[in-house]
Amino acid sequence: MGLPLDSPFDLHSVFPRGGRNLISDVPGVTVGHVTHSGGDVHTGVTAVLPHQGDWFHEKVIAGCDVINGFGKTAGLMQIDELGTLETPILMTGTLSVGTCLTGMVRYMLDKNPDICSGTGSVNCVVTECNDAALNDARGLHVTEEDVRNAVDSASADFAEGAVGGGAGMTCMGFKGGIGSASRTLELGGKEYVIGGIVMTNFGGPGTFVIGGRHVGEEILREKRKPVRDIGSIILVTATDIPLSARQCRRLSRRAAAALGRVGSTMGTQSGDVSIAFSTANRIPHYSGGAVYELNVLHDDYLDRVFTAAVEALEESVVSALWHAETVSGRKGSRAKGFAEAWKEYDYNKEETDR
Repeated sequence: MGLPLDSPFDLHSVFPRGGRNLISDVPGVTVGHVTHSGGDVHTGVTAVLPHQGDWFHEKVIAGCDVINGFGKTAGLMQIDELGTLETPILMTGTLSVGTCLTGMVRYMLDKNPDICSGTGSVNCVVTECNDAALNDARGLHVTEEDVRNAVDSASADFAEGAVGGGAGMTCMGFKGGIGSASRTLELGGKEYVIGGIVMTNFGGPGTFVIGGRHVGEEILREKRKPVRDIGSIILVTATDIPLSARQCRRLSRRAAAALGRVGSTMGTQSGDVSIAFSTANRIPHYSGGAVYELNVLHDDYLDRVFTAAVEALEESVVSALWHAETVSGRKGSRAKGFAEAWKEYDYNKEETDR
């Protein structure tokens, strides 16, 4: 998916897209949604699964970066300290973090009888953006069962836009949501994939930029001016390139470059959180020996990786807005889908030019 090939916008990408142009082009990575949408309720859960095996006993290497910390995520501290990911990554609304955390814990306990009974606890990762502009957030409509269903329904083919955790999000004056894209690159004679997925809820009206073109200003007819960049974005990068935890942390920091490309200044009240993981190595929960071996990319090749990741995340943001349809929510609130707004703008522009 991502941005349609026949769209009127050029992202000027260096690297080619993957087959699906989704984060699931990384082998083993899947995504599932549960969406509640109707009336005053627009919320849900999105689950990003790092592989199809036993996540707790076969951890993947990961890193994270808090670009701006106006957020309430769970699980980042241990990723930063240990450099591993041992559960799916959940995306949801701010007030549903606690419910999703409990739901994910119960899921992991069901799958792993040894957690807190013969071994340590589990580090569940839950990320959030505030969907209260469109959603009755105080109603706490997300349930623990939603978490289970999102994880169990995960697939390589999944929807983008106003779905899952992105159901109630707004972004840069338009409807926000879930977006994904991927890039392929060759390293050492082998082809690899870098995929991104985002939940967009950031930015002020008129600030949206696509490929250097200030489309938000064009469509909304608002001159660029200092605006409050209020909201949040969750950015997840996955790859099958063998990276160390240090390299994943460095990769996660480059998400800020993608945000800058689409017009964000990462404002003081924006919770901008980035997580990156590599599926190339599996870290066993139980040692089985004093030493285990890892394959790791040489740092000399990281510039290509950084560029491909920024491109994938940039397109993921654009894709989230492109696929998100207009939503009317609580107390008469409304967020217009970007694609609908663009079509209206383009039609009116053509009529004016005649």
